[in-house]
Amino acid sequence: MAVDLRRGSPGAGERTATRGPAGPRRWPAWVIPGGPALLALALGLWGLRRQDALWRDEAATWEVAQRSLPEIWHLLGHVDVVHGLYYLLIHTVFEVFGASPAVLRLPSVLAVTVAAAATAATARRLTGPMGALAAGLVPALLPVMQRYAQEGRSFALVTAGVAVATWLLVGVLCPAASDGPQDGRGRRIAYGWRWAGYTAVMLGTALLNWLSLFALVAHGVTVLIARRSGQRPQSARWLAATAVILPGALPLVLASRPQAGQVAWIPPASAASLLGVTAMLLVALVCARVPRPAGTEPSPVSVGLPLLAVPQLGLLLASWLVTPLYVDRYVLFSYLGLALLVGPAVGWAVRTAAAYVRRGGVWVRGEVLLAGIVAVVFLALLPLELGLREPTSRTDDVRVAAAEVAALARPGDGVVYIPDQRRDAALVTPSSFRGLDDLALAEDPVTSGTLYGVEASPARIRAAMLARHRIVLVSDTDPAPLPPAPRDLAKRTVLDRYFVRVTTADTGGRRVTVYERAR
Repeated sequence: MAVDLRRGSPGAGERTATRGPAGPRRWPAWVIPGGPALLALALGLWGLRRQDALWRDEAATWEVAQRSLPEIWHLLGHVDVVHGLYYLLIHTVFEVFGASPAVLRLPSVLAVTVAAAATAATARRLTGPMGALAAGLVPALLPVMQRYAQEGRSFALVTAGVAVATWLLVGVLCPAASDGPQDGRGRRIAYGWRWAGYTAVMLGTALLNWLSLFALVAHGVTVLIARRSGQRPQSARWLAATAVILPGALPLVLASRPQAGQVAWIPPASAASLLGVTAMLLVALVCARVPRPAGTEPSPVSVGLPLLAVPQLGLLLASWLVTPLYVDRYVLFSYLGLALLVGPAVGWAVRTAAAYVRRGGVWVRGEVLLAGIVAVVFLALLPLELGLREPTSRTDDVRVAAAEVAALARPGDGVVYIPDQRRDAALVTPSSFRGLDDLALAEDPVTSGTLYGVEASPARIRAAMLARHRIVLVSDTDPAPLPPAPRDLAKRTVLDRYFVRVTTADTGGRRVTVYERAR
């Protein structure tokens, strides 16, 4: 299927202009970005606490963000440097507002709110007001966005950064009539400020997660398409911005390479992932065929398609050529490209439907039809949306597991973890483990500058376990299909050979088992 990335045909009910399309009626300036932002904010705040459940990734943020600044710096020298800026941000948020699951997730809620508004504002420069409004509503309604809008990790903030950077870039490539002077010194100053803002936002976003540099490449494709379409060349300024962004992010990239073992858990891209990416690209190509207003350069396709395809295909290619890396949340920002394609298509469908109904003698406003579509989509997705707000919606819940330990353990019992990452339950809720001796721990997480501490040698772990009458084991309900580490193998061997299982409870994605010494 051939897709023209440069030229479009006029859409029904749209007026064309060299500075971008104008709708048949003027809306207040705040409506197009404000409507999607309000919806995203409302959906983000809905069920935000999730009964105070914390899953393992959020537990890492929770524990690290409550360390002191020197302790966080010490940690980043050993592990998780790629998330360092985000940890510092949440540390500051906790210092100001206090630590709670809702406060932990609030920056992500606000980030998706910004992303929805920026996407709508970007689309307004590329298409009519109806399509722009629809484009902003897409990230607000997408279940994958709603999920990460309610998680204490950096992915929503990265998405917001890419959304704002894309808006700034399109503002240079496709200035609106409301931007003021369109030539001369005023225009040069406006362009300069936009490029400075673009550079700063993209650099900050790369420091939050350097995989966002895929968006920089996608923007380069858009700039190249704009150059080929005969617009004022911006390649030199994009290259100048890149010359600042890449060296600025390079220290983080280099520092994270020795810590690459942290992503060893990622499996090769599954058939489901490949089918999902293929389906998104097919939807994008179908939307690219929808008529759009003429005279808009760049087009929604030339901005949206690279922003969708480059990160998704780039991460898949890196997973095949280098090491398995494909996890959809790492390129969550690519869904903004899908929104920039789906939104104008929905806008065209709404205008076409409204014109068809009017020919039948019934006058219906396009806004009413769009509101109806949003309501239908919301109701269709409601089971997913409700499920995302359940405490059981994530892989596990460290607080529920900790509560189970408190219910089953006795003072003086020993406790071990398989794998050692399951120690996060004790780090998040230490009160549930009061009176229990961590038999494998040699150096605590803060002192060692690690997430979960440093464990003793297998021989010392074995000796410590054999000196106990009762041991509580905290493990996964469904263990990962990876070879056990020598320390974990020693723990399991001692328990199987010298202890008898007394009680087992599966809760919150964790298994809590009590063992007693065999007689």
